[in-house]
Amino acid sequence: MKRLVARLCVFALALCAAALAQAQAPRARFTVQDLLKIRRVADPQLSPDGHWVAYQITLPDVAANRSVTQIYLIATGGGEPKQLTDGAASASEPRWSPDGKALAFVSGDQLWTMDASGGGRKQITSVSTGADGPLWSPDGKWIAFATDVYPDCADDACNRARDEQAAASKAKAHVATRLLYRHWTEWKGDKRTHVFVVPSAGGAARDLTPGDFDAPPFSLGDPVDYAFSPDSKELAFARNTDTIEAASTNADIFLVPVAGGEPVRLTGGNRGADKTPRYSPDGRYLAYRSQATAGFESDRWRLMLYDRQTKQTRELLPKLDAYVDDFTFAPDGGSIYFVSGERGVEPIFNVSLADGSTRKLIGGFDGDLQISRDSRLLVFTRSTAASPSEIYTARLDGIVAAGGAGNQAVQLTHTNDALMQQFGLRPAEETTWAGASGTKIAGWIVKPPDFDSSKKYPLVVLIHGGPQGAWDDNWGYRWNPQIYAADGYVVLMPNPRGSTGYGQQLTNEISGDWGGKAYTDIMNGVAEVASLPYVDKNNIGAAGASYGGYMVDWILGHNDDPRFHFKTLVSHAGVFNLTSMYGATEELWFAEWEFKGVPWEHPELYEKWSPHLFAKNFHTPTLVTGGELDFRVPVDQDLQLFTYLQRQGVESKLVVFPDEGHWILKPADSQLWYTTVLDWLDSHLKSKT
Repeated sequence: MKRLVARLCVFALALCAAALAQAQAPRARFTVQDLLKIRRVADPQLSPDGHWVAYQITLPDVAANRSVTQIYLIATGGGEPKQLTDGAASASEPRWSPDGKALAFVSGDQLWTMDASGGGRKQITSVSTGADGPLWSPDGKWIAFATDVYPDCADDACNRARDEQAAASKAKAHVATRLLYRHWTEWKGDKRTHVFVVPSAGGAARDLTPGDFDAPPFSLGDPVDYAFSPDSKELAFARNTDTIEAASTNADIFLVPVAGGEPVRLTGGNRGADKTPRYSPDGRYLAYRSQATAGFESDRWRLMLYDRQTKQTRELLPKLDAYVDDFTFAPDGGSIYFVSGERGVEPIFNVSLADGSTRKLIGGFDGDLQISRDSRLLVFTRSTAASPSEIYTARLDGIVAAGGAGNQAVQLTHTNDALMQQFGLRPAEETTWAGASGTKIAGWIVKPPDFDSSKKYPLVVLIHGGPQGAWDDNWGYRWNPQIYAADGYVVLMPNPRGSTGYGQQLTNEISGDWGGKAYTDIMNGVAEVASLPYVDKNNIGAAGASYGGYMVDWILGHNDDPRFHFKTLVSHAGVFNLTSMYGATEELWFAEWEFKGVPWEHPELYEKWSPHLFAKNFHTPTLVTGGELDFRVPVDQDLQLFTYLQRQGVESKLVVFPDEGHWILKPADSQLWYTTVLDWLDSHLKSKT
């Protein structure tokens, strides 16, 4: 017996040793190549009976330099997902028919339907201008969609002929007679976005929003900015009818009969943006998001409620000091579920229509909110800084039983679990410090997977764009902090003035003060993190895009903080020359709000905060990147910065992608961009020995 016990002890010790060795074995390093292997889960759609979720997965293809999206189906109770579409062409935007028997989707720039098993596919549209944003009418007879058409064309034959004539012409000139003639990466030309309806069984499509206006507007809203009334007789949509759209955020909600007719403006009294119309299930109310301030694209998004019986409108959450983002009515029409930013996350809330009482239901960074018709199940997406987006569910009866706010979410899809488990990525850690004037500023620290507190690590500071934006505890692909952390850096992601999710006042305080308090906020945060025992304060770099690129450019001329020194910088699509930027960008309302007017009448702030005027102080080695199709921050800003650096004799490198816009999105381009950035940082922040 003693021998048996001894043998068992030896065996147990051996097992423990093996487990310990496995636990201590080095994990795989998370690289750019791994980032591009992640299957990108998005757009969950709950079936009417609450038993199924249709969703899409996008997989980057580096070799082809493109991404392909396909549609999947999974039971709400869990289990293995089923792939419904396949092939070389993408299929996306699955939308359930009201009876739950079919799914509409987009493939090859046209609308299709299929049954819930993936069979019985039928092409519904064949419009020459393409179709996007499918939306079923509640009676199942119609599908609404958006497309870009020539407003003076009466039918698709006219649109087709105009496009074919332009394609056949040897002259490829872009001609414009008004502003907002291009946007993001595309020239708008003479076309306008209109909402059409087509019979769900197929047939001729009909334009419900004719005229020389965009509906939905060119920007400032979600892609499906229209909704059917519950009786399927009316369509609500957003449209901006101001003469100079490039200088206006004044979208309004309009109502038009589905049978056709003249649209009626519902929200003409507000000069800010009114967007995202949604009808209550009983048809009494129309909810929408609204901004009160004209010309300010980052004003607080309020949740408004229009009573179709009394014709009265009221704000539903007047005390909420945050944006209302995604929202949906409860099936009984008595409340609205919504998500809203809160210190780097986006929890799910519920607000009563009767008295405005609000409850926080579920924490985390959530979105794509859906609720079952029996009001028992919530479906949504969730991610963290250490885990890509997956689909989750939550039982509302469980939340109520738990007494309200909690985290009773259950992960439904596990698309990337096996891939991500091998890397051991660390969660983002919130940190706070005193910014300008003592204001409490927050940010995130991300440490290497194999972090050892006894070692010192170089520091990379990532500066977000916007400037009204934020680093959140969510997953991202364009500036993923885990890539830098896995390369051996401690990453600081500050949320200075201008950041969202910390109250509208903090968001507002960046306007007219681009290089002021926000710069101090960031510098104070860097100084505090640089003093941590595991940070090498002699090897600090910063990188950013858009406004983040602007701040990098500003730091170039102000890299004289006595507490630390940036050894190197990376500027992507950074605003460099504020005056020339105004003349080349498309959304003029942005610059006119941020710098309080046009530069020939109010040049003071354009000159005060323009990085190019401090070029005599440029000494820091800088990598400059951008895209030739970037119409938001045109590539001339990158070229000017590089020229100034070179003429100053500053070590610098320029990388421009001819087929990319404001973001580097194509897989092969993204791989090259990340590799170039990491190589640049490594060469300046890591020991050469």
